[in-house]
Amino acid sequence: MSTTELGPVFFLAVVVILLVCRLVGRALRALGQPPVVGEMVAGVVLGPSVLGLLAPGVEAALFPPELRPALYVAGQIGLVVFMFQTGYEFRTAGIRRVAKPATMISSAGILVPFALGVGLTYAVHDSVDVFPKDVAVGVSALFVGVTLAITAFPMLARIITERGLTGTRFGSLSLASGAVDDALAWVLLAGVLGMAGSGTGPLLIALAGSAGLVVVLALLARSGTRLAGLTHRRAPDELLLVTVVLLFLAAWYTDRIGLYAVFGAFSLGVVFPRSEAVDRAIEAIAPISRIVFLPLFFTYSGLNTDFALLASPGLLLFTVACVALAVLGKLGACWLAARAAGEEGAVALRIGTLMNARGLMQLIAINIGLAAGIVTPSMFAVLVVVALVTTVMATPLLTLWDRIDARRAVGPARAERVGAAP
Repeated sequence: MSTTELGPVFFLAVVVILLVCRLVGRALRALGQPPVVGEMVAGVVLGPSVLGLLAPGVEAALFPPELRPALYVAGQIGLVVFMFQTGYEFRTAGIRRVAKPATMISSAGILVPFALGVGLTYAVHDSVDVFPKDVAVGVSALFVGVTLAITAFPMLARIITERGLTGTRFGSLSLASGAVDDALAWVLLAGVLGMAGSGTGPLLIALAGSAGLVVVLALLARSGTRLAGLTHRRAPDELLLVTVVLLFLAAWYTDRIGLYAVFGAFSLGVVFPRSEAVDRAIEAIAPISRIVFLPLFFTYSGLNTDFALLASPGLLLFTVACVALAVLGKLGACWLAARAAGEEGAVALRIGTLMNARGLMQLIAINIGLAAGIVTPSMFAVLVVVALVTTVMATPLLTLWDRIDARRAVGPARAERVGAAP
């Protein structure tokens, strides 16, 4: 397929992707699911698991192999902008107020699922064929552990905001725990990717490059106040251009040192100067990225997801085990840690429920693993199931907990009315 032929194919594919994502999102919104769930499901629907099974000719015509690199690059644009915005919205001030319980919750939410994922990998490595033959067992085990330990922090923040829980104890604790959890998970993932490099060369490059990145980010953070003042003197178009250039430069740099673009985007967002002018610049970038480019990432992920690979009983059992350990390790561990920190049962249960959702963040991680050769297509499909199930669970469970609490509150009130009756 020539370049001139690829252009029309790309435009038609984008139209189909955007419409399917919107339709599936609206259908699932009626079930109380956030938009990201609809986009995740739509990506799988357009891949070999559904469209390729029902109409393989249509899937091949819409998404030929030559189109995949274009979808990947366009999806990366959506990803780096999304991760930059996530880092920009990361606030340490809110964490300080609930530092102690949040530290306990996030530590449990990282360590327990990480350990369970590592243990499961070692237990089944010789009996389940989902691991790359040329990758060390330890690297595979560590990668599975990291992916089970990830939390969908942006989704968590959106649910809390939409439900008006930002100022509540539950909302503050969940936001703080989720933010710390995700930051630690990305650091761990960077370490695993460094270990996966062939020989010591890539690892040394990653370590030296990371040290240089830390120095630059530290200087940028220390100059934040002065730089924020300078942003008001720039025209909006100029500030927008500078923001995009710095973002893409950070993404390029971290990709070149072996840590992948999302790390640079998130890190830059954390230390980026805060001001009303910068807020407006990011608000100008975010909608087109979220509405147009990010769904392309979901479809690219869907094209790499073939649930037919999980047809064997052994792989199905492994998938069920991964989902069960993911829920036990995250929801259960965070609930228990919150209770140990002195939180009420209702608060602890909701924190565990939100921390359990993996969402887009796990999809990003497993796509990175696939690109790095750490993940096979079968393992990719298994982890997509984990991301989908744990994400879909979140909203219905929160609604269930609300109903249970409402019934408990009605019981005593009804008993009081009965007791007061003559």
